[in-house]
Amino acid sequence: MFHRLKLINKNQRGFTLIELVVAITITALIVGGVTTAIFQVFDVNGRSTTRMTAVKQVENAVYWISRDAKMAQDVQPDEDSGFPLNLTWVEWDNNTVHQITYTLENGELERNHYIDDGEPTETVVARHIDPDPAMTNCQFGGGVLTFELTATLGGFRPASETRVCEVIPRPD
Repeated sequence: MFHRLKLINKNQRGFTLIELVVAITITALIVGGVTTAIFQVFDVNGRSTTRMTAVKQVENAVYWISRDAKMAQDVQPDEDSGFPLNLTWVEWDNNTVHQITYTLENGELERNHYIDDGEPTETVVARHIDPDPAMTNCQFGGGVLTFELTATLGGFRPASETRVCEVIPRPD
C-alpha cells in the first residue's frame, strides 16, 4: 500500500513555487498596465471637458460683447477694469434706444438690455470669468473697444482660456 501512494505522488504534476511567482508577476503587470491606461483615458477626458468649458464660456462672452459693441454709438467702460461696460445705440428709425450694461460679479458676466428705459432683460452671458482686472478688462480709445476675457475653472483639473478682441463700434 505504501508503494502505491508513492507511485501516485510520483505521477502527479503541479506548479513549482517559481512558476507561481512568475505567473502572479505577469498577471500583476498586465492588470497594472490596463489600470493605468483606463485612468489615463479618464484623466485626458476630464482635462478636455474642463478646457472646452472654459473655451465655450469665453467664446460666448466674446460673441455677445462684440455683437453689441458693433451696434453701439456710445461706449463707456468703467475706468478701473472696464466693467461695468455701458453700450448705447439708437435704431435706424431714430426712435428706439437700446442700452446694454455688462457687469462682472462673482465670476459671472451678466448682460442687462434696456429698450427705451423699460424693464431690463437680464442674461448671464458667461460663467467662470476671472474678475482680476489683469485677466479680464476692457478699454475704449481711438474709436476701438479692446477687451480681454479670461475664463478659469479650478478643481482637480484646472483650465484657463483667454481671448483679446478689438471691435470698432458703428459711427453716430
